[in-house]
Amino acid sequence: MAKPDLATVGPFRWDLVSPDWLGSLLPGNAEPDLWFLDELTACAAKVLARSGGGRLIFVGRSADSIFDLLSGALAGTEWRDRLGRLPISAPWDREGLTPYEIARVRSILAGAGVTPARLARGPHPTAMVDLVYGGNTFTWLFRILRTWVDEEREAWKAVRAKLRFIGITWRTETSPHTWRWQQHADWAHQLPARSVVNVSIDGQVWDYLGNRQVKLTPSFHRPLWVRPADGPRHDDETRQALAEAVALVRRGRTADVRRRMANVMTAEPAMSESWLRVLITQIGRAQPTRRRHSTGARSPIVRRSAAHPPPLRSSIDSSRSMPRCARTRASSGIRPSSRATRNTSRSALSISRRSRT
Repeated sequence: MAKPDLATVGPFRWDLVSPDWLGSLLPGNAEPDLWFLDELTACAAKVLARSGGGRLIFVGRSADSIFDLLSGALAGTEWRDRLGRLPISAPWDREGLTPYEIARVRSILAGAGVTPARLARGPHPTAMVDLVYGGNTFTWLFRILRTWVDEEREAWKAVRAKLRFIGITWRTETSPHTWRWQQHADWAHQLPARSVVNVSIDGQVWDYLGNRQVKLTPSFHRPLWVRPADGPRHDDETRQALAEAVALVRRGRTADVRRRMANVMTAEPAMSESWLRVLITQIGRAQPTRRRHSTGARSPIVRRSAAHPPPLRSSIDSSRSMPRCARTRASSGIRPSSRATRNTSRSALSISRRSRT
């Protein structure tokens, strides 16, 4: 099946990492209250550390804020292209999908880069991420993928080694009697134990993300799968959600959030693996420069420290401070010589003339 045009897959969502065409949507909105930022930062760091170094595919809309924070935090690193969204809501009636609906679901998965071939032969694992209550969405999604893999005759042994599920759960007291959704999922035993994991967050934050937060995109449920994709919305609720999402991306770019994420990841068991140590190093070094967006807002100023000195200026920037004659030589490929070099050249020329006479 040919890969569909990404613009036709799911509701429209702005690119918030490079928001150059938000127009006048942001001005006039009050600065959003990111009261949940500390909890979200720790959660995002654990999701990264428990991903096995793979791609993170955020299912539905519930975990969009984690996606936005990571989009900012991973900008400037090799992991910036390992984030994706799967804008689909599992149907309440999970049985009896028509052949056309199944084909549409698979095209949506392919648009997110999730296909049997890529799961089996891709360079990185693929981790599906979502807020989890009972695990029904993951159950439905696993069955869709399992059937598709069988029909494509891909090696299930290779797929199961790279497919992961990360559930974001409501934090409760830990005990042997704690109810864990994956222990009641009849499919979880088909994957290695490390491939189905949880990250718990404060109950108020879970409730806000899963039930009360105004989302940037509408729910993409079953009746909408077979309809043309919607364009951008401009109502007040969308502007409110957009302001919060943009603020999260900006906070993710700051040195403070990246440092806190690095601190959380160093305490994870995966710290013994080289990919996580490389990621932590890249997050610490990546310092995107301040930029002015078309909205007129600036990204936060990143204060440099001895551990993270400002980057060296490029030759183009340095040439702006050169005298005009030096810039001319530089643009023509002629290196400006010092007075000593010129005197040496003249002496060599006179010696050469005397030797010929």
